[in-house]
Amino acid sequence: MTYLKYVDKINRFLLELLFPSFCLGCKQEGTYLCNDCKSTLEISQYHYCLCNKNPQRLPPGAKKETCSRCQDKALSGLYFALPYQEKFLTRKLIYQFKYEPHIRALAKTLAGVLAEHLIITQSNMDHTWTGSILVPVPMELKKLKNRGYNQAEQLARELSSIVKTPCIVDALVKIKKTFRKRPAKKRTRRFFNKKTRPNPGQKNIFSR
Repeated sequence: MTYLKYVDKINRFLLELLFPSFCLGCKQEGTYLCNDCKSTLEISQYHYCLCNKNPQRLPPGAKKETCSRCQDKALSGLYFALPYQEKFLTRKLIYQFKYEPHIRALAKTLAGVLAEHLIITQSNMDHTWTGSILVPVPMELKKLKNRGYNQAEQLARELSSIVKTPCIVDALVKIKKTFRKRPAKKRTRRFFNKKTRPNPGQKNIFSR
């Protein structure tokens, strides 16, 4: 165990001792999501091809992450582990991770859910991650200061440790402010909406 991991383990222990965690579903002490509540989340068994307004469901273990008509699209596919609208607990987990009172430690819990989704959809294969990296979307500096952390970065770091894939946190830079009350664009297009761009210091990351 490295020194930094040892220190982090001690910090987690002290934090749990002073400020114990409770399941956001049933209030059981010792975890933010107990096994009983986790079993109610209905982790998705599928991933989807981004077919315009109607994403097409792909079968588990599909070798290609897009349907036959979408082979040339820049964004190859869409993974989401949980349905957001149907489950109060899902909304609560995400809300507490992003908004006050912030629970930063939920990153590990949510990354575990994502990892289970990848296993269920048979997407956690060697060929899936070979030559891949995880790149979190950057936040505006003001929002980052208010929250104290970038939730996408925390989630990517935790998932990186599970799937053993590098996480590059400075590959993108925010170039335009996002207004929450503006008409929402599709979430799957955020990467390409000209509000972020590759960091000049990481020129070789997107070369393939």
